[in-house]
Amino acid sequence: MLNELLGKCNDLLYSYVLIFLLVGAGVWFTIRTGCVQLRRLGDVMRILKEKNGAEDGKKPVSSFQALMISTASRVGTGNIAGIAAAIATGGPGAVFWMWLMAVIGGASAFVESTLAQIYKVRDGDSFRGGPAYYISRALGKRWLGCVFSVLLIICFAYGFNSLQTYNIATALSHYIPNYAGSRWPMVIGLVVAALTAAVIFGGVHRIGFITSVIVPIMAGGYILIGLIMIVTHLSAVPGVLREIFAQAFDFAAIRGGFAGSVVMIGVKKGLFSNEAGMGSAPNAAATAAVSHPAKQGLIQVLSVFLDTLVICSTTAMILMVSGVPASKDITYVQQAVSSTFGEAGIAFVTVAIFFFAYSSLIGNYYYTESNLLFIQNDKRLLNLFRCTCLVAIFLGAQSGFDTVWNLADITMGLMAIVNILCLFALNGVAMRTLADYDRQRKAGKNPVFHAKDIGLHNTDCWQ
Repeated sequence: MLNELLGKCNDLLYSYVLIFLLVGAGVWFTIRTGCVQLRRLGDVMRILKEKNGAEDGKKPVSSFQALMISTASRVGTGNIAGIAAAIATGGPGAVFWMWLMAVIGGASAFVESTLAQIYKVRDGDSFRGGPAYYISRALGKRWLGCVFSVLLIICFAYGFNSLQTYNIATALSHYIPNYAGSRWPMVIGLVVAALTAAVIFGGVHRIGFITSVIVPIMAGGYILIGLIMIVTHLSAVPGVLREIFAQAFDFAAIRGGFAGSVVMIGVKKGLFSNEAGMGSAPNAAATAAVSHPAKQGLIQVLSVFLDTLVICSTTAMILMVSGVPASKDITYVQQAVSSTFGEAGIAFVTVAIFFFAYSSLIGNYYYTESNLLFIQNDKRLLNLFRCTCLVAIFLGAQSGFDTVWNLADITMGLMAIVNILCLFALNGVAMRTLADYDRQRKAGKNPVFHAKDIGLHNTDCWQ
C-alpha cells in the first residue's frame, strides 16, 4: 500500500508539476541569457585547456575533472535502459523531445552551476558548494539549504546508488543460472561496495581522478560501438531519422492523451537524464578552480549535451537501426547490439552497464558528501555516513527496492522544486555575472571575476 501511494505521488509530482516547472525554467533562462548554451559553446574547449590557477602547493579540482564528476553522475544506466524504455513506451518520436530538452535545459544548467561557483566555499585546498550553499549565502535561508541537502542525500546516497548496484547485478543474470536464488547478488554487492570504498575514502581528488579516467573511456567505447552499428546499417539511418521526426509531431496521438504521449515521455526522459535544473550537478561544478564562475557554467552545458545529445542518441541509434523488437528493459539493448556483434555484444553491454553504473555511484556519492558537510562538517560523522552509503550499495545488488526508488524519485522531485524556485530568485545575480563575462570576452580579455564588480559582497572566494 505504501509503495502504491508513493507511486501515485510520484506520477502526480512529475507529470503535472515538475515537468512544466523544469521546461518553463529552461525556456525562461534560454531567453534571459540570450541562448548562452549555444551562443558561448565555442568557448568550452578553450576553458578546458586553461590551467586552474591554483595557489602554490595546492591542487584543486580542475575544470575538466569537475566536468567528469558531473558527467559521471549524469551518465548512468538510464542512458541505456532508460532510453530503451522511452522508445518502447513512447516510440521513436520521444528521441526528438529528449534532444530538445537537452538544448533548453542547457540554460538552466548554466545558471545553477554559475551560482554554485559564485557562492562556493574553501575546503582545505579544494572547494565545495551547490544549491544548499547559494540558498544559504545568497538568500540567507540556511534552514532551506539544510532541507535541500537532506532531500539530496536520501535521493542519491540511499535511492539512486542502490538502483545503480541493482542494475549491475541484474545485467549479470544472463550468465548465471538461477541468479536470484544464488549467492552471486551478495558477492556482487560486496565487490561493488569495496570498489566504491576505495575511491570515496580518498576524498574529492581521488573522485575527480577516477571519473576523469573512467568516463572518457566508458563513453568513448560505447560511442564507438554505436558508430560501428550505424555504419553497418547505414541504409537504415534515413528511415530511422524520418521515423523520429514523423512520430515526434504526431499531434493526433498527442491529443489522444498528453500525459502518456510521446512528447511527455521524451521530455521526462530528457530532463531526468541530463538533470538540468535538478540541483545535483552544481555540487560538482563548485569544486573547480576557474577564473570566472561563468566558465564552469559553460562547462556544465557541455555535460548536458554529452549526456543526451551524444550518449542517449547513441543508445537510440543502436536500438533503432538494429530492427529488433522493442522491450522496456536492458534486454532490448543487449539484443540490439548482439544483432551485429553476436554474444560479444551482450558481453559488451554488460560491461558498459557496470562502468556506467560505477561512475554514477562515485559521482552521486560526491554530491551527498558535499551536502552532508554543509549540514555538519565533522570527520567522524562523514566516515559513518560513508559506511551507510556502502551498506546501501551492498543491499542494492540483492533487492528491487521499489519503495526506496519511489521515495528517491519523490525526494529528487522536491529537491528540484526547491532549486528551481531559488534559481528564479537569484537569476539576477547569474545574469550580471554572465554580462561581466560577455563584456570581458568582447574586450578580448580572459575573463576574471571580482564579486564587487557586480555589486556582490557575500562571497567567500571572489572578493
